[in-house]
Amino acid sequence: MVGYICYYFLRKNFSAAIPAMEASLGLSKVQLGTFLTLNGIVYGLSRMVNGVLADRYSKKLIMSLGLLLSCVINLVICFSPKMNGFMNLLDAEGKATLGLVYLIGSLWVVNGYVHGMGYPPCASLMAHWFRPSELATKQSIWNASHSIGAGIVIALCGWMLSRWGYGAWSLCFIVPAIISLFGAALVFFGLKDDPSEYGLPSAEVLEKEIAGHAGPVSSDSPEGSDGRQYKKFISRMVFRNPVIWVISVSNFCVYVIRFTILEWGTSFLTQYKGMEIALAASIVAASELIGGVLGTIASGWLTDRFLQSKTLRTSAIFTLGATLSFTGFWLVPSGAHWIWSSTLIVSSAFFIYGPQALLGVSCSQYATKRAAGSANGFCGIFGYAATAISGIGFGYLADHPGFGWNAVFLVAIAFGFVGVALLFSYWKAPANGYAKAAKVLEEIGEQ
Repeated sequence: MVGYICYYFLRKNFSAAIPAMEASLGLSKVQLGTFLTLNGIVYGLSRMVNGVLADRYSKKLIMSLGLLLSCVINLVICFSPKMNGFMNLLDAEGKATLGLVYLIGSLWVVNGYVHGMGYPPCASLMAHWFRPSELATKQSIWNASHSIGAGIVIALCGWMLSRWGYGAWSLCFIVPAIISLFGAALVFFGLKDDPSEYGLPSAEVLEKEIAGHAGPVSSDSPEGSDGRQYKKFISRMVFRNPVIWVISVSNFCVYVIRFTILEWGTSFLTQYKGMEIALAASIVAASELIGGVLGTIASGWLTDRFLQSKTLRTSAIFTLGATLSFTGFWLVPSGAHWIWSSTLIVSSAFFIYGPQALLGVSCSQYATKRAAGSANGFCGIFGYAATAISGIGFGYLADHPGFGWNAVFLVAIAFGFVGVALLFSYWKAPANGYAKAAKVLEEIGEQ
């Protein structure tokens, strides 16, 4: 949790700094949206690559290295305008030239790749350390690190910009980077890849011993077999698994709403609702620290406690709640008291973080622990492909006088309802894919 909180310190600081970078450097929403889009697409591809690596190699090494590299990238972004002495990065008015735009944009794209070294190891670690029947609850608790990290860094950046002005935008990069250096050390020295490193039994064995028998669970693993058998297992349980495809496309829809709030929240609250930057940043931070954390934990607990660990059912209900809440936020008049808008934004975050957490759990459940990293990486490609909509797409709509923020909200809500329909279509799906995995392993062994 601490390690992934630090990852978010170095990822959502950019979103918090957007209004300041617009004002101080003269960057447009389209340029900033392009950064977000490219970052997200590269991040999604990186999650796929590092998901496969996390299933085969040291998870703590991948995670700690990614965090360390992100610290370095954020520090370079912080000091990039200082390079104007030997590079043409600022014009006579102190605004960004195309050189600085390309430099910051390129660094943020690279940051997207190294951030893909964070989630897959965590998802794989969760599947290795916790029984399938408790994974939704435990991983949802861990998943609160998304909201905690984003909420803290947005509040911190909002306070620094309010205290020292928009000209201090570079603090949004250097302060989180310094903090996260300690997080990288903690991850490397504090994590263990598998219970066997402590002489403990596997999660599947515990499932049988504690819960009796929660479905066919095989202790045989293709991880130790030849590469051909392992590739067949990944192909059957991930790339040719229809449940994983439905989860992934639904994840795309969920992330459109999530990123609309998280990436553009401070912008549309100041520009569309007319709030001050400090209040806007506080509301977005509250949506993460209050709505996101509570929604994440509640969704996991409800899934294991009342829905027999069927994560897709909870995801469907929560996605519907998020879409309706965001619709309510859009329809609240700009002149209404800020408490109405803030309540609905927090409510949207509460519900959207349910599927954001549980769709990752679903990948681990339906692909099983042996392919958890690969499945989450595949799903991540779809989730972060959503930045093509929420990044450059929404940046263009918000900047275009013929569309504006109303068009942004309408498109986001439409994707929300598509996600609701997809998830409800799998209401009767089983709780996990371990029965299927046992059959796949048997078939692979016979070939």
